[in-house]
Amino acid sequence: MTTADDPAAPLQLLVGREISAVCFVRDYVELHFDGPVLRALTNPFGLYGCRGWRFPEGQSPVVMLSYICAVIDHCELVPDRYLAVDSGEHRFAIPLDEDSRTGPEAAHLVGIDESGWTDQRQLWIW
Repeated sequence: MTTADDPAAPLQLLVGREISAVCFVRDYVELHFDGPVLRALTNPFGLYGCRGWRFPEGQSPVVMLSYICAVIDHCELVPDRYLAVDSGEHRFAIPLDEDSRTGPEAAHLVGIDESGWTDQRQLWIW
């Protein structure tokens, strides 16, 4: 589900948070934030400094590990194109277009409860 008025609003949960882990799970990738989890069900792409990458090509898994400890300072959602989280000159993006999908969903954001623990009841889907 997304917020009807602003589908990008849930991403604000990530601003100011540090990426604590990059996890590769069979056919998708997750960014962990010591609580919230951003799940890329489509193959993510991005920039780390001036270095562009697209998962699973080349050294992208190694480059993606460089995001650990990055603090998110901006999020962007371009409906039907991509959602992205930025940390300075670094960008991690998840494609949302139909051609990139292998199923009906491209990305999930799992929120947190009042204690800061992951709460599967708070789930936003793009």
